[in-house]
Amino acid sequence: MDKRTRSIVKAITFRILATATTMIMVFWLTGDLALANIVGGIDLVSKLVLYYLHERAWEKIKWGLKN
Repeated sequence: MDKRTRSIVKAITFRILATATTMIMVFWLTGDLALANIVGGIDLVSKLVLYYLHERAWEKIKWGLKN
C-alpha cells in the first residue's frame, strides 16, 4: 500500500514529464510560446489533482492484489 506522500510524489514527477510533453507539442503545432505555457499550466494543475484522486481511489480497491 502506498502512503499518501508517495502518491503525491509519483503524481508530481509524472506530471512534470507529461506537462513538458504537452507544452512542446502545443508550441510545435502553433509556434506560440504563450499559448504553450497557458495550456501547460492548465494541464499541470488539472491532471495533477485527477491523478492523485485516481491513485487514492485505487488504494481502496483490493482487486488484482496478491497477499
